Amino acid sequence: MWCIFKIDKKKINCFKKDLQNKLGDNVNIYLPKVLMQKYKNNKLISKEFNLLGDYIFCYHSKFNSSKIYDLIKFTRGLKTSLPGSIICQNEINDFINRCKSSENDKGYITNSFFGYHLDINYKFRTGPMTEKLFKIIEIQKNKLKILLGDYKTTILKKKYLYDPV
Repeated sequence: MWCIFKIDKKKINCFKKDLQNKLGDNVNIYLPKVLMQKYKNNKLISKEFNLLGDYIFCYHSKFNSSKIYDLIKFTRGLKTSLPGSIICQNEINDFINRCKSSENDKGYITNSFFGYHLDINYKFRTGPMTEKLFKIIEIQKNKLKILLGDYKTTILKKKYLYDPV
């Protein structure tokens, strides 16, 4: 059963280690991440961000019992657990499967997770056009036709990361 915990990001390794000590080695932890790249002083700087901020998914068969929460509530790095995760197992599984299906080969979430919309302003987060605004004119199978200033061009969907503005 999946559980959602709010953790202290600085103590994530302590949390994982203590959780494995208390529950055993078959604890499955999933933390979706996004890689942001930015040019600063003509250097490409890459930074990794957690998609859900302080929240993390943990799977273990013992999470079915309510007594297990008393055992792990004083784990180092744990701020709180979300009580509604017991009821919402189907939604959690769907979300995790959607995240895993939109990961690239390095394990980072790609733009296919967020979706594409026409005539909405976007800002590039990676690549040579970082921090530039554009609009999507047309959506194709693997490409996007965009309007970058006064120029129309085509980019690959999976090559760049961008956010709606």
